[in-house]
Amino acid sequence: MPKGSPERTAARQEEIISACEKLYQTMSFKDITLKEIGNETSFSRPTIYNYYQTKEEIFLALFEREYIRWNEELQSILLDNEKLSKEQIAEKLATSIANRKQLLKLLAMNNYDMEANSRPELLTSFKIAYGESMKNVCKILTKFCPEKSVQEIQDFIYVFFPFMFGIYPYTAVTDKQREAMKQADVDYVYQSVFEITNNCLLKLL
Repeated sequence: MPKGSPERTAARQEEIISACEKLYQTMSFKDITLKEIGNETSFSRPTIYNYYQTKEEIFLALFEREYIRWNEELQSILLDNEKLSKEQIAEKLATSIANRKQLLKLLAMNNYDMEANSRPELLTSFKIAYGESMKNVCKILTKFCPEKSVQEIQDFIYVFFPFMFGIYPYTAVTDKQREAMKQADVDYVYQSVFEITNNCLLKLL
């Protein structure tokens, strides 16, 4: 880690992550390079290596930031409500997921390669944010569904979190994909992120 104040380090890391985020809006993971990311920052590309050694580490940091932002929404659900019906729980969780489309897009990537090409300390930091989201959902279920057993809540987690990996591909469909489905005579009903997530949550609850 380079010398400098923690504030400066955090600010530069945030700038790198935001540069990656900007590129990811219009480019694919494979087309984004450290050079491209460097071009979007106020400092030179070699400076990036003081903070991140690989492109995958930057994407992992972006991934972590998305989980942190989702955790903030989950905390709000937990703290801002005294009672919620199952329908309200589903609606609020589905809305929080719909607000995190970039998280869903990252989930749809090859996370194995991203994690394999990141240093252990960065992977651990990411896993903390990811684990916190699991804990927050467990807290929501414990508070608002007191009739659910520990096993039932665990079962919910191990169905819903893997389900999240498939939300983006089923809801972010290109014209090319739609045409291919039409030509293949696949009768598929397209749904929004909220719709597909809310339906799943209602069934699980």
